[in-house]
Amino acid sequence: MTAPGPFPLPLGIADSRDTGRPTPDASFIIETRRLAKEFKGFRAVNGVDLKIRRGTVHALIGPNGAGKTTCFNLLTKFLKPSSGAIFFNGLDITNCGSAQVARMGMVRSFQISSTFINLSVLENVRLALQQPTRMSFRFWAPDSSLGYLDERAFELLSQVGLRGFEHLKAGELSYGRKRTLEIATTLALDPTMLLLDEPTSGMGREDVERLVGLIKRISKDRTVLMVEHNLSVVSDLSDTITVLARGEILAEGSYAAVSRDDLVIEAYMGTGHG
Repeated sequence: MTAPGPFPLPLGIADSRDTGRPTPDASFIIETRRLAKEFKGFRAVNGVDLKIRRGTVHALIGPNGAGKTTCFNLLTKFLKPSSGAIFFNGLDITNCGSAQVARMGMVRSFQISSTFINLSVLENVRLALQQPTRMSFRFWAPDSSLGYLDERAFELLSQVGLRGFEHLKAGELSYGRKRTLEIATTLALDPTMLLLDEPTSGMGREDVERLVGLIKRISKDRTVLMVEHNLSVVSDLSDTITVLARGEILAEGSYAAVSRDDLVIEAYMGTGHG
């Protein structure tokens, strides 16, 4: 019988010693083993062994229907896998819920960061900062009672380039700056791993350049996994790229390596890089 650890693991998290599975490599913050998801007989993700190295920017790309979004939803626990296992920081999180893994430090941008368009930029960040404290959201509290959050809120706004916009309503921001505010509210949870789902989608060139610079800054002290269609952004940001096709890993490596891979070229042929 396995001896218990120094403290009980949170509900839904399995100790790898008890599962009989090999202990995950500590250099990887995320590791999946034979991860699969089936929808009514269709395998959207089929036996994926994904490893995300700690402290890197990792991109998940592939043509339309490759299984990128399904894989993302499995990692962030919006979907339950049909089979396989997911490890985060060495813990088996296969059966955890999305809120639970967010509290553990793996946060997906839209999961927490939906903005309130009728509140100011500052008020949006304040609300996000209340989340880690587990206190009730105080939508109608006077500004004076939430002033203790301002120092950190202003730090976050400066970090993402929104200092000076704090008193604007979120709904008055340009699309690109709304997405930036979403990232600010996500960073309020101080995640160790940030997952970005199509971060530059719908943006003009200036907004894309601004967001790429932001991702470079925030990735200096955390791991970033992103699904992204813009291959120039992928090339600029990524340390490692995993290419999916038909639910399976087709290739993995640097942008230079995967862009020359014959199988990758064939998979993208005529797809418009969707």
